[in-house]
Amino acid sequence: MSAILSRRSAHKAIATFIFTMSAVAAAHSAAPSPPLRLKTLMDVPLGGRATRLDYASVDAGRALLFIAHLGDGEVIVVDTESHRLIKTIGNVAQVHGVLAIPELGRVYASATGTNEVVAIDEKSLQVTARMPGGTYPDGLAYSPETHKVYVSDEHGGTDTVIDVLSNTRVATVQIGGVIGNTQYDAASHHMFINAQSSSELVEVDPVNDKIVRRIKVPGSDGNHGLLIDSASRRAFIACEGNDRLIVIDLVTGSSLGQFPVAKDPDVLAFDALRQKLYVAGESGEVSEFSVSGKSVSKSGESFLARNAHVVAVQPTNHEVYFPLMNVDGKPVLRVMQAEKE
Repeated sequence: MSAILSRRSAHKAIATFIFTMSAVAAAHSAAPSPPLRLKTLMDVPLGGRATRLDYASVDAGRALLFIAHLGDGEVIVVDTESHRLIKTIGNVAQVHGVLAIPELGRVYASATGTNEVVAIDEKSLQVTARMPGGTYPDGLAYSPETHKVYVSDEHGGTDTVIDVLSNTRVATVQIGGVIGNTQYDAASHHMFINAQSSSELVEVDPVNDKIVRRIKVPGSDGNHGLLIDSASRRAFIACEGNDRLIVIDLVTGSSLGQFPVAKDPDVLAFDALRQKLYVAGESGEVSEFSVSGKSVSKSGESFLARNAHVVAVQPTNHEVYFPLMNVDGKPVLRVMQAEKE
């Protein structure tokens, strides 16, 4: 009997593998996507060396864009109205994540070189505080109800919790394995964290810093990039290991679909009014999705520039920002805007 069950299990596993491979092959053999309908408005010189750039964050009310210049250990500040560099804030070693919090008039950045979280005042553009950030601080998210910043500790298997009222570390949430990006959901008032090693999306209540749910992300490999659309109660997850965008229903925890994206996807950005989702890849390609209503469909994909893995959206004028580390030997900010459909 056990031998029969073993054979049945083997046949089932083989059938599942063939079905999965067929689905992946079908997705990748589909008709190529049309090119991005984005027009370049300008390239803004960013100064510094042609070294790696990382996350970017917009404060629309103050018309400021903050960019992590990882290779130079600086946070770059760009005026989004005049489209010019106004400041570089140094001594933020190997800065990865950067997050503007308009209601505080403050920016938080992860200085991975010193394993710190750094607070920056938006008015003076000066560093005002430094806090322990774990062993490899990366992405950041803010819970306004609890006045806490959550920081992904990518290699430490945790999220570091910072109280912004006192600028002190108040908790460490044990997630396990390699940690991807962390995002806040305004509907549930919870944090969601990519747990790459277990292919899960972990939900945490920032009131008590406790895990309340672990959601399996089927078909994921390296679920690193994350964007939460609270209005539709969906999570968009970019998987760097198998070049997939996976959509999760945050209410039921079920998968709503998987889509091929440009190679090595990293950062996601969302234009909520136009219902356009952008997925930027390390390959230099950018994928665009229309996510209106319950439908999700790829609406464009193009090569932009080498290492164009960072994207941010200005919600008021719908400009799309791509920090590019090397254009003719210099880092620039490419400012683009969607063409009229």
